[in-house]
Amino acid sequence: MPEDDEILRIVEVLLTAEIFNQNHNLDINDLPPVCREIFGLNGSPEIRRPFSVSEGMIRKVLGIGDARIKLKENPVVIFDEAGQRFRISALDAAARWFMNQGALPIVRRNPTLAFFFEQRGTEGVSYKSVRSSNPPFEDTKRFIEAKISKILAEDEKIRAGLDLIIVSAPEEIEQNLNDLVITQDQSNFIAKIKTGIHYREFLRRHRIHEVGKLLFVGPPGTGKTSLALAMAVEMHMPVLEVRLSMVTSQYLGETSKNIDRIFDFAKKMNPCILFIDEFDFVAKSRVADDHGAMKRAVNSLLKNIDQISLIRHGVILIGATNHPQLLDEAAWRRFDEIVPFSLPDLKMRKEILERVTVSLTCKCDFQALAGVTEGFSGADLRMVVKEATLSALMDGRAEITQEDIERGIKLVSDRTTIRNMNWL
Repeated sequence: MPEDDEILRIVEVLLTAEIFNQNHNLDINDLPPVCREIFGLNGSPEIRRPFSVSEGMIRKVLGIGDARIKLKENPVVIFDEAGQRFRISALDAAARWFMNQGALPIVRRNPTLAFFFEQRGTEGVSYKSVRSSNPPFEDTKRFIEAKISKILAEDEKIRAGLDLIIVSAPEEIEQNLNDLVITQDQSNFIAKIKTGIHYREFLRRHRIHEVGKLLFVGPPGTGKTSLALAMAVEMHMPVLEVRLSMVTSQYLGETSKNIDRIFDFAKKMNPCILFIDEFDFVAKSRVADDHGAMKRAVNSLLKNIDQISLIRHGVILIGATNHPQLLDEAAWRRFDEIVPFSLPDLKMRKEILERVTVSLTCKCDFQALAGVTEGFSGADLRMVVKEATLSALMDGRAEITQEDIERGIKLVSDRTTIRNMNWL
């Protein structure tokens, strides 16, 4: 990295600290992630001003060594030998110097700087826009881990249930809604949930509580888990993923208690998404297993579903099943929305192929390829592109051809044939 760029990055941090220290109406979501780390906000949104910046933190977080030497001749930065800290000499002078170095693109990524420069009338700077695009602190793994630690400190019994859950912070989830091809019905369900969140207090006052319990129904590979994860990113909520078969495979005497602990944990983690995969396992257990402990576990699950609510508790509940025919009325009626996931039609297959290859060089006839992939799920199509990419790379090419895709289609088709074979 050129030395001038390194100096600009350091001055950005120092300006951010000075402006933030002077404006107590700014909060943690006005700080870019790198500044949160430099200022020592490790998991807690609690702000303790004033912030200061040491050479060690610049080296650790920014990866810039010898900052004191590089800034020695800078006209707007002072190093305090006594406190071993950097500071700017004067805010106005430093702001002018910063902008004269062509730092407008940096300002457009930093809400604290955007707040300051918008007030100064700088053209092309919108504080509201910059803040809205800044990753929220509540989306970070660090924040979620701190929240979990606090919950466990208050109630250690929840740990047994937590061991059966995969917790993902929004920042850890790779896909978002823009990466997925969803149906209009699925889009409408998401819009309804957003409306419920926005008017949560109104709905609570009028005792309209049955909002936000969704059952995702469809064959494997059609995007049920992907949409649940993408919703977590869209709504800035962690997702708590649990598989019922894993919960009920534990020591039966503890299964019912662990189900209670999972739901208690979700309520304490609110707002969040509780995603229960393999929901058909409930029906299998109700019908096929007469073990008393298992029946109590199933009844505990259904009771907890009855008692949890987006409006009352801030929890979106999503169940997912590949086998809706196994669910009885007792399971169905627990959900206020049934969200269908079907195999993609011709138009959706074309869109999925285009979306999956958007970052690749791929000169292909997607319409023709969509026509020969009838019966393929979204997961199948992603596998096709993966196989096509590996085929091209093995041939020493970065560009994917129609032939590569067709080869991928054949490989996936062969996999499906083998999977469906009767070996008995």
